[in-house]
Amino acid sequence: MNVSGYLVLWAACCVALAATGQAGEPGAKEGGMGVKVEERGEVVRVEVDGQLFTEYHYKPQEADRPFFYPVIGPTGENVTRHWPIQEDNKDDERDHKHHRSLWYTHGAVNGLDFWGEGRGPKILHDRFVKVASGADAGVIESEDKWVTPDGKLVCTDTRRHVFYKRPEGRMLDFEITFHAGQEKLVLGDTKEGSMAIRVAPTLNVKGKVGQGHILTSEGDRDAKAWGKRARWCDYYGPLGGKTVGIAIFDHPQNPRHPTTWHVRDYGLFAANPFGIHDFEGKPKAAGDLTVPAGQSVTFRYRFYFHAGEPKEARVEELYREYAGAQSKEDKGGKAP
Repeated sequence: MNVSGYLVLWAACCVALAATGQAGEPGAKEGGMGVKVEERGEVVRVEVDGQLFTEYHYKPQEADRPFFYPVIGPTGENVTRHWPIQEDNKDDERDHKHHRSLWYTHGAVNGLDFWGEGRGPKILHDRFVKVASGADAGVIESEDKWVTPDGKLVCTDTRRHVFYKRPEGRMLDFEITFHAGQEKLVLGDTKEGSMAIRVAPTLNVKGKVGQGHILTSEGDRDAKAWGKRARWCDYYGPLGGKTVGIAIFDHPQNPRHPTTWHVRDYGLFAANPFGIHDFEGKPKAAGDLTVPAGQSVTFRYRFYFHAGEPKEARVEELYREYAGAQSKEDKGGKAP
């Protein structure tokens, strides 16, 4: 082949690479397809195939901690309560202002209440480590500081959020690592925590428009699910004329797996492995988890936003897939 022929071939290869996205972020797709993650003003916006999935709010002027809002499920509807971020949904109950859509925090961290809002302690966004898009998944990695009302550092965390485009529905992996500083870190025994979401009002079991249900992997239903241990829990019901659900998977390597669930019939839905005194009637501080100075502890969860009821959405099957993939990663393999 002469020089001109090689130049033509090289140009064709460049065009092909650009079309498949391989010339930029690995796996990225052209025209807004795939999972797109980008900073936009005061938020980080996540889109799947050009459609909004969620936005990450991290500015301290807006709230005492970072949170995700809205969270768009498989039918195009927001699956979380709008209030207090938005005021115009007449069906939202105006209770527990600190229940902001989807968030992580805890009510007893070295004795300080980070669960409530306006009480002084705050989780402050420090920096983004990675913001990346891809064909099948996008990533937000960030670092945060947990501070006292007077600004003294209590601990830091590293968060990794992975947003998946899957045929079964949209998924979010939420990983948080607490880092103790020069003093030990105590994640205290309280029901007020931790990996949480406040569901849309029609998904509630009770309330003026509530028609939903709660189901755990162990078969506990509705109000009986509160405080029980389970590998996964699912909150589901009607939304916009269709049945949708939110399942949270507890990672098999999490401390105290299977976790206990702070899940209420009015719409609060949280995985909380710390509140042993409240959930199981054990002595106070029985659920304390201590991280020695200079060490860390990691918790990982998966949110699965699905159409249909848990059986129809294959929640148990997909949990087993998640648990198996994570176990393979922990052993040094590569998850599918």
